Amino acid sequence: MRVAFVAESFHPTVNGVSNSVQQAASHLRRTGHQSLVIAPEPGPDTYDGIPVERVRSFRLPLDRGVPVGLPRGGLTAMLAAFGPDVVHLASPTVLGWSGALAARKLNIPAVAVFQTDLAGFARRHHLGPLAHAAWVWQRRVHALAEVTLVPSTWAAWQLRARGFDRLALWRRGVDQQAFSPWHRSAALRRDLAPRGELIVGYVGRLAREKQVHQLQVLAGLPGIRVVVVGDGPRRARLERSLSGAAFLGFQRGRALSEVVASLDVFVHTGIDETFCQSIQEALASGVPVLAPARGGPLDLVHHDDNGWLWPAVEPGVLREQVRALAEDPARLTTMRLRARASVLGRTWEQIGDELIGHYRQAIRSDRDVMAA
Repeated sequence: MRVAFVAESFHPTVNGVSNSVQQAASHLRRTGHQSLVIAPEPGPDTYDGIPVERVRSFRLPLDRGVPVGLPRGGLTAMLAAFGPDVVHLASPTVLGWSGALAARKLNIPAVAVFQTDLAGFARRHHLGPLAHAAWVWQRRVHALAEVTLVPSTWAAWQLRARGFDRLALWRRGVDQQAFSPWHRSAALRRDLAPRGELIVGYVGRLAREKQVHQLQVLAGLPGIRVVVVGDGPRRARLERSLSGAAFLGFQRGRALSEVVASLDVFVHTGIDETFCQSIQEALASGVPVLAPARGGPLDLVHHDDNGWLWPAVEPGVLREQVRALAEDPARLTTMRLRARASVLGRTWEQIGDELIGHYRQAIRSDRDVMAA
């Protein structure tokens, strides 16, 4: 099978869209399929032996860390030259719109993957009037695909309520070697919590929509050390408002594996997540998760089992949950054991095979339509 990825974001940019495309393309290569990635510049022209075609991009004024690919008239010729059996539209918005039109022009079936809640992004950046327009635009783009893959049941509910159809569930995998309790570091824990404090951490981009400032509710809790891992446009402001927290900056590879596994509790604060890969990585590392009861975390955090959910509009509950775990080591230990077990079946190999199944179904559906 030949698959062309049209990705709104890709390596070296680090986010959920980029990561899922990397994993999917690498799985296709390992299983004998061929891929092409079309993505915004800048970046290398290959990834894991897979060719990457770069298109011109611009930076969003509100978040200059993410390049946005510009629509390109030559994209049709690019796809025609590669001759894909299916086009994978990764979180299609601007570049993805061009990819969807090009696929339609060439009579190539497209599979669209919904990953970014643009309406939620608009609201968090005080652009509420654009939220409705964001849904209208995304529905228009996804209507050009044979199927829209959604990462969570919450995302499926949201899209159905807004008139999207032809939906299928496709979750995300987690690298269970890179994220494992075996990476827990006693030395790192001593550095972060020299008095044996409970280490409560957040890992992710430091952007407005992630609402990391909610960690302020943990201020003053005795025996607690807050650790923030990541970078982004809100870092300086957060360092001022979370003055007692340890900011470790952007981490990757072995360093990231160690810091995640060395946490006692993982806290996610954003309420507009369609999935939340960092939660899966924490669970695979044997770390219980506290997350708002909204969005993708609803599928990942099993309340009072591998973590706790808290009302999205009541961050004060988060403070009480952290306090309760600090005072109940036995409950925390039980949650740690259940955390890893809750994601053991979600390998990228399994998720990659599921994606290939979705490709084949899209190709069959397209052929049935052509034959009718």
